[in-house]
Amino acid sequence: MRILLLIGTGSFIGGVLRYWLSQFIQTKFLSAFPFGTLGVNIIGCFAIGLVFALSERTNMSPEMRLFLATGICGGFTTFSAFSNETFSLMRDGQLLYASAYITFSVLFGVLATFFGYSLLKLI
Repeated sequence: MRILLLIGTGSFIGGVLRYWLSQFIQTKFLSAFPFGTLGVNIIGCFAIGLVFALSERTNMSPEMRLFLATGICGGFTTFSAFSNETFSLMRDGQLLYASAYITFSVLFGVLATFFGYSLLKLI
């Protein structure tokens, strides 16, 4: 139960930060391009990289890593988890798996969004 509360609290913090920061960034650009989301995704990827590097260099507890990575970074942007997993595959020399993961995530993610959207348009 303690782990769930840590992750939930971190997710709340990350979600609020994502909303605030994406709105802040987007208001700086007069464009339909989603600069706010792009900025959040890049910042989230940087943050999760810091978390995992720190967890390898220090005595960071597994609970703290879950709070920071799964909670805050996951609430901030799940793109950071995708980026970290892809990086880990590449670092481990699994280039074929990394390429497949990128391709399938983007392709099937966009297709799933399209089909979900289309399904409700039909009803």
